[in-house]
Amino acid sequence: MIALVTGASSGIGRDIARELAKRGYNIIAVARNEDELNQLKIELEEKYKINVDVKPMNLIDREGCKKLHEETLKQYDNVDILVNNAGFGTCGKFTDTNLEKELDMIDTNIVALHILTKLFLKDMVKSDKGHILNVASIAGFMPGPLMATYYSTKAYVVRLTQSIRQELFMQKSNVKISCLCPGPVKTNFSKVADVKFNLPEASSTRVAKTAVRKMLKNRTLIFSSLFIWIGRVLAKILPDQILAFFCYFAQKRKIQ
Repeated sequence: MIALVTGASSGIGRDIARELAKRGYNIIAVARNEDELNQLKIELEEKYKINVDVKPMNLIDREGCKKLHEETLKQYDNVDILVNNAGFGTCGKFTDTNLEKELDMIDTNIVALHILTKLFLKDMVKSDKGHILNVASIAGFMPGPLMATYYSTKAYVVRLTQSIRQELFMQKSNVKISCLCPGPVKTNFSKVADVKFNLPEASSTRVAKTAVRKMLKNRTLIFSSLFIWIGRVLAKILPDQILAFFCYFAQKRKIQ
C-alpha cells in the first residue's frame, strides 16, 4: 500500500504521514525541505518498518507536478492514497499584501492540488479504488477579509472536492474523495502567514488522527472538532455580509 503526501515535512502533513505509516502504508513524502523529509524518512522507516520515498520539490512548478505523477506511475504503477496537504496563507489588506506571494499561494493551494487530484484520480478511476484527501480549512466556508486570497483558495478546495465526489457517486465508482477542514492548528502556518490566532490551536497530531480515520470511513467533509463543525453550521445560517463583518474584526486581531 502506498500513500503520497504533499507538505509532508511538518505540521498536519507530517503527522498524516505518521498515521498512514502506522497503518502499514509506504510513504511518498513531498515538500520543499529535504532535510526535514529525510528526518521523517529515518523516523518512519525505523519505527514502522515501511519504505519512505523522499521527493523534495516546490509545488508551484506546474511541470514538476506533472512529472511527479509521471514518475510515481512508472515506479509504483499507482498510489492507494493521495493527500493534498501542501499550502500556506498570508494576512493583510488585499491592496497591501504581496502579489507574488499570493500568486505562489494560488499555485500551491489551488493549481498544484488541482493537477495532482486530476492526474491521480484518473488512475484511481481506471483501477476503481483509492482515496484522495484534500486539505482545506473552515475558512473555505466564509468570506475572509484581510485574508481574502487564502480564504478563496480554500473555498475552491472545498467545492472541487464536493463536486468530484458527486461525479464519482453518479459513476458508482469505488474511488473515495474527502476534504479536511480544520480550524487553527499548531503548525508553521501562523509564522508564514504573519498572524497570531486568538482561538486555541489544535494539535496537528490529533487533527491528523481524525483526518485519516474519517477519510478511511469515507466522510465527505472532515472537521477537526465539534467547535469547528459548529462554525461551519453558523457559516451556513448567517448571511455572508454578517460573516464578512465579524471575520474582518477577527482577522484584524490576528495581524502581528
